[in-house]
Amino acid sequence: MNTKELSLLGVTRGAIMELAKRTMAAAAQQKMDKRQLRTTMTELLTDSTPYLEDTIFGELALAWRDRFINQLAYTPREVPAPYECWGADDIDERSMEQMSNACALPISVLGALMPDAHVGYGLPIGGVLATRNAVIPYAVGVDIACRMKLTVLDLPLKMLQGDKRKLTQAIEAETRFGVGATFREKREHTVMDSNDWYASTLVTHLKDKAWAQLGTSGSGNHFVEFGKLTVTNAAAGLPLGEYLALLSHSGSRGTGNLIASSYSKIAMAMHPELPPYLAQLAWLDMDSAEGQEYWTAMELMGEYAAANHALIHQHIAHHLGAEMLLDVENHHNFAWREEHNGEELIVHRKGATPASVGTLGIIPGSMGTPGYLVRGRGNPSSLNSASHGAGRAMSRKKATETYTWKSAKDILQQAGVTVLSAGIDEVPMVYKDIASVMRAQQDLVEPLARFDPKLVKMAPSGERPED
Repeated sequence: MNTKELSLLGVTRGAIMELAKRTMAAAAQQKMDKRQLRTTMTELLTDSTPYLEDTIFGELALAWRDRFINQLAYTPREVPAPYECWGADDIDERSMEQMSNACALPISVLGALMPDAHVGYGLPIGGVLATRNAVIPYAVGVDIACRMKLTVLDLPLKMLQGDKRKLTQAIEAETRFGVGATFREKREHTVMDSNDWYASTLVTHLKDKAWAQLGTSGSGNHFVEFGKLTVTNAAAGLPLGEYLALLSHSGSRGTGNLIASSYSKIAMAMHPELPPYLAQLAWLDMDSAEGQEYWTAMELMGEYAAANHALIHQHIAHHLGAEMLLDVENHHNFAWREEHNGEELIVHRKGATPASVGTLGIIPGSMGTPGYLVRGRGNPSSLNSASHGAGRAMSRKKATETYTWKSAKDILQQAGVTVLSAGIDEVPMVYKDIASVMRAQQDLVEPLARFDPKLVKMAPSGERPED
């Protein structure tokens, strides 16, 4: 049996999963054939009592029985924490269910669901959750500190039509995409000098990996693109008009992913009372050593993700001999200590943009639709949050089964977009309508400028855009 099969039987990641794997390995050493092992494990996870005295399966049976007893002790709170939802008509039932489950946790105080919401691990992407003295690793997200960064360059806008070659060369030379992507020569940034790399053994072991990937982007929906920024409100920081701008989206790379998954496993092991459907919402008490370790690591990943973006923008600008006229950035997978209703809470924004009064943020669309530079309105009902993008309308698997680059060609040509590389699961049609998302959150943010992508680079897939 593999991890997926065990998960379907209710075995969650963490200590109980590791014990199940050790038990199966011990049974295999005793020459138990695979069919018999599968049958025995299925029976044990259905009713552990007959196996409590077994020399091979006894320890797992006892742990499983105790876990079941603990699960019986867990009861959701009678009155869930309140949450409000924006754009509910375009949000799937499963995402709503995930948000309701999160608000039923004993640590939850307030919640909000953004109009770009879709299903995630534990908390839906687009979910905002305020908790009391606890942090939930999967409510921060797998890509800790995933963020946006926009810079306006002092280059003529006509380069987007007449001199794309120079812009293409700059992106190709100064970015790297995909799992394990690195530069031949390591990039340099002061974030690697932080003492927080030595705050826990796990993070220390990941420092070399982080340095190797410094200044690179991830896979999936991460991108670096040139486009036209149309400023419609001088509060954006520039006079009204059109500018050439650079926009990037990525996070803390493989290092952040490993920190997220490792501390999620620790949280799950510390909360065996949670039933399987809530296991991914397991939390770490902020007064615990584990909670403090995770918090320090999360904040370090915030600095590291910011450094990745800074290096991408600095190197591309230098390559082009350009100066930066404007610089705006924000996290959208993070947790903050904030005061709400007179109480300090831990506010998780998983795929949600901070939008307190006057705060600038960036909400992208897709490779073929506009994004927006926005100013927060500070709506307390949303915990001062807004969407982090358009939000997916279909899964990656369904997207690859449904679309080809040929089917996306007309949309991209009409928008004047050149795609250097990307996966077919990122074509514009797989996203919600960004105009509808923005209309649904007019009380959360005010658009100050519109960004239209023109030259896009993402992690390549087996199928090239020009095919």
